Amino acid sequence: MNNIETKAGFVAVVGRPNSGKSSLLNWLIGEKLALVSHKANATRKRMNFIVMHNNAQIIFIDTPGIHQKERLLNQFMLEEALKAMGDCDLILFLASVKDDLKYYEEFLKLNKQNKKHIILLTKIDLVSKERIFKKLSEYQAFQDSYLEIVPISIKKGIKQSRLLDIISKYIPNHPYLYDPDILTTQNLKEIYKEYIREAIFNNLSDEIPYLSDVVVDKVEELPDIEKIYATIITEKNSQKGIIIGKNGSAIKRIGVESRKNIEELLQKKVFLKLEVLVKQGWSKDIKNLSNIGYRVKN
Repeated sequence: MNNIETKAGFVAVVGRPNSGKSSLLNWLIGEKLALVSHKANATRKRMNFIVMHNNAQIIFIDTPGIHQKERLLNQFMLEEALKAMGDCDLILFLASVKDDLKYYEEFLKLNKQNKKHIILLTKIDLVSKERIFKKLSEYQAFQDSYLEIVPISIKKGIKQSRLLDIISKYIPNHPYLYDPDILTTQNLKEIYKEYIREAIFNNLSDEIPYLSDVVVDKVEELPDIEKIYATIITEKNSQKGIIIGKNGSAIKRIGVESRKNIEELLQKKVFLKLEVLVKQGWSKDIKNLSNIGYRVKN
């Protein structure tokens, strides 16, 4: 390896809510690590995922969707996306083929450091070739702003290796920054939290997923079993009742789905104990947000 010139760089994956960032990352990693939901604004914090490709180490940064809202938690999420854009070597801007170009124009205004970026035109399997070509022609008006525009569908079409080839061209020559064998810089508690949050999004409707969060209180790593104790936090007693469900049916579904996904990741048995705690107005309170792991600027 000493005779091979290596590359290493941080690549921020950004786009409006529900643009497919987490699905793309899981596809590139080959493991289900990023939270995926059909509901918008599921991702709340930056998370790093590492992909080795030929002589390149690409550290992808999963980010919350770019959006403007007044709630403190949403302000934190926007700040997370902006920090990732400022700290990275390259940006992947994900835009659905159905999106209006106004979202790209908003991104250009937020990219104050003019970081180089590639546009990934996503979900092309949902429209005709004529519509894809029309959208590509619309982006030509901005061709001096981006490095490349790549139509992509994770369900069919471009292969992971082709996209990684393109990304690798634009990251710097540098020794590897992390052990090539690891897939993420996140600790297991953070990954378990995301699995539980994903199960909440999948099993509860309306505003409940957005008004809840998860704290992993304790993990016991034993040879044959992983014991995980976690608390689901919500804002009202009525929401607590919905999360628990009639005769505990809802929290049981959440627990079963979370445990199954964690067992698949770890390849061993998992014991998962979930509690539900009411913290009124937690998403609007700086101290509560900080205790859960969301540090918001005053």
